[in-house]
Amino acid sequence: MYQPREISNFDVGPLEELRALAGAESIGNCYQCAQCIGVCPVDNVGDYGPRKIYRKLQMGISLFDSADLWQCTTCMNCLRVCPKEVNMIEIMPAAREKAILDGKEVPAELQEMFQNCAEYGNPMGESPRKRARWAKKADVEVKDLSKNPESVDVLWFVGDYYAYHGRGNDAANAMARVLTRLGVNFGTLGAEERCDGDSQRLAGEKGLFEMLAEHNIEKFNSLEFNKMVVSGPHAYNAIKNEYPKMGGSYDVDHYTQFLSSMMDKLKPLMTREFKKKVTFHDPCYLGRHNGEYEAPRTLLNAIPGIEFTEMFRNKEQGYCCGGGGGGMWLDGFMADNINERLSENRVKEAISVGAEVLAVCCPYEVSRFEDAVKSTGNEGKLQVLDIIEIIDQCIE
Repeated sequence: MYQPREISNFDVGPLEELRALAGAESIGNCYQCAQCIGVCPVDNVGDYGPRKIYRKLQMGISLFDSADLWQCTTCMNCLRVCPKEVNMIEIMPAAREKAILDGKEVPAELQEMFQNCAEYGNPMGESPRKRARWAKKADVEVKDLSKNPESVDVLWFVGDYYAYHGRGNDAANAMARVLTRLGVNFGTLGAEERCDGDSQRLAGEKGLFEMLAEHNIEKFNSLEFNKMVVSGPHAYNAIKNEYPKMGGSYDVDHYTQFLSSMMDKLKPLMTREFKKKVTFHDPCYLGRHNGEYEAPRTLLNAIPGIEFTEMFRNKEQGYCCGGGGGGMWLDGFMADNINERLSENRVKEAISVGAEVLAVCCPYEVSRFEDAVKSTGNEGKLQVLDIIEIIDQCIE
C-alpha cells in the first residue's frame, strides 16, 4: 500500500536566519512556482534564481557562505513575475550587508571597488581632482559650481563613468554640447561630486552608501538650482528614491527624460541624418525599477534618418547587462559561475535583429557592451553608442 514519505529532517536554520533580517522577510513567501527562473538573466547563462536559492536554504545550505550571494544583479525581473512578491531587491542587499559585517569573504574585485570609493569617492580609485578634467575637451563652457557657486537652472550630476572613463568622457562632452545648444543654464559639482553610492548599497555596503550620499546631499543643499539632471539610471534611482530618506529631496530627471521634454527645441537642431539601423537596450534601473521606457525611445525616434528596431526582450521584459547590484565589478568572479557574460548574450541578440548600432543610456553599458562585441567576434559589425552621442552627431 502506498505510504507518503515526508522529509522532515532538513536544517531550516539558514532559511530562518535570512528571514530574520530586516528587508529579507519575503524570502519566506516563496512557494517554488519557478516563474522567476525563466526570467532570471543569470540563470539564462548559468544555474541560478530565487527559487533555487530558496530550495538550497530549505536544505540547510547557507546563502551567506555561498557564491549565490554575489551573483544577483538586482535586475528586478524576478519580482516582476513573482505571484508572492519575493523581493530579491531587498533580500540580497540585506544578506550581503550581514555577510560583510560578519567578516565573510567578499570577492576581491568588489572589495577593491569598496576601498576605492571609501578613499577616493569613485570606483576607479582616481583622484577627485581629476573628476572635472573631461570638460576641457567639450569645446563649450561647463560651469564648475565648486569653484563658482552661482545659481543655475540645472545641476548636472555627471557620474563616475562619464567623468573618468574614456568612452564616458565622449558621452559627457556630447551632453555638454547638447545642453549648450539648447540654451540650458547648467553647472556641475566639479571635483566635489562623489559616486552616487547606489551600486555600493545594493552590493551590501550600506555604510559606504550613506557616507557618499551624505557628502553629495551636503553639496547639493549648498547650491541654488531648479532641477537636477543625472547621466545614469543608478544615480537616478539613488537620488530619486534613496536620498530623500536622508534629507535630500530634489526634482530629478534622467537625461533622456529631460531632453525628451524639450523636443520642440531639440528636434529642429538635429539636421544631420543618422542613417543606421539602431536597437536599444533598456537599463534595468531606468526601466523596471523606475518605470521609464518611453523617454529614450522618444529621442531615438526623433533622430533623422534612423531605422529603429526593438530587440525581442525589451521594455518590461528587457534583458540585464550584468552590471547592476555590484555586477559591474564582478566579471572575474562571475566567469567561474556562468558560461557566458550577460552582456555577450545581449550583444548576440542585437546582432540577431540586424542592428548596426546598439544604443544605450547608462554609463556602465558602453564599456560592457563594447567588450562584449569584441569577445563575441562581432567587432566591426556592431557599434555601441550612448543616445546622447547620436544626438550630438546629428546637431550641425
